[in-house]
Amino acid sequence: MASSETSDHYDAAAHGGGMPQLDFDTWATQIFWTALALFLLYKVLTKNILPKIAGALEDRHNAIADDLDQASELKRKAEDAEGAYNQALADAKANANEIVEATKAEIAEKAAAENAKAEAEIAARTAEGEQRINEIRAAAADSARNVASDAASAIVAKLAPGSADSGTIASAVDRALAQTGMAR
Repeated sequence: MASSETSDHYDAAAHGGGMPQLDFDTWATQIFWTALALFLLYKVLTKNILPKIAGALEDRHNAIADDLDQASELKRKAEDAEGAYNQALADAKANANEIVEATKAEIAEKAAAENAKAEAEIAARTAEGEQRINEIRAAAADSARNVASDAASAIVAKLAPGSADSGTIASAVDRALAQTGMAR
């Protein structure tokens, strides 16, 4: 039985005593099985695995492209919004400037009206004051004339009783006042 076991089993000593892969007698079968394994691996890769990888890569590429498209669209919208904001800001500034100018004009108009009113009031009061001063001057001149006439009459009556009449005294007082600038 020992001889049949040795004949059934591979005898390494009989076949060169090395690695079975290097045995030239089995190379044809090894090449066949290697080619078959590579062919099956190729078929499995090309039919199942590589399409899934290619699909995943395509999906990823499409997702990135969509994200880039969305980003460019959002960027465009942001630029549009910024433009609208800048336009609204410029319009608001222009409107504010118009309001400021209108308010300045209104204030200047009111100030001019108030100044004109104040000047008219001052002119009226000045005219009224001048009239009152003229009246006071006239009254003072009349009072000075009366006082001077009374004093001259009293002096003439004391110095020369019965010699001067009131018309002569009044004309003498009027001449004296005219010389001093106090005449009417």
